[in-house]
Amino acid sequence: MMSQTNNIVVGDIVPIFTLKDQNNNQFNLNDYRGKKPMVIYFYPKDDTPGCTKEACSFRDEFEVFSDLNVEVIGISSDNVASHKKFSDKYNLPFTLLADTDKKVQKLFGVPKSFMGLVPGRVTYIVDKNGKVVHVFNSMKDAEKHITESLSILKELN
Repeated sequence: MMSQTNNIVVGDIVPIFTLKDQNNNQFNLNDYRGKKPMVIYFYPKDDTPGCTKEACSFRDEFEVFSDLNVEVIGISSDNVASHKKFSDKYNLPFTLLADTDKKVQKLFGVPKSFMGLVPGRVTYIVDKNGKVVHVFNSMKDAEKHITESLSILKELN
């Protein structure tokens, strides 16, 4: 039986949450919501092939996101130490958040994939007013999350 989730969709206001980042600092979404556009992407696991490709693609395009004044936030259920190692290994210039109890994944309604065993890969584009303007859900094409994000964000600007 499926558990109840919120399933954040286009038009919703992004929910407020607080998690620890890769440097063990508190990250509160309220500090960004209503101030700048955001890309919030959920990914299954640090340092796995698809997730590394996705994170490095966000890194490689980070300057473009910065020029658009966009906050990039990656979230997985890995812990702070794992995120720190992943971030340092690949020089990731953006925030990685540790959702170890999967509360935020549930808050967003991120679906599981691979027979319900693996957390999904979903990207949410949030405008500067905190409204979700695009949701992209694809396990297979990790890098498409970046191209999709950039094309939506350029339209917003």
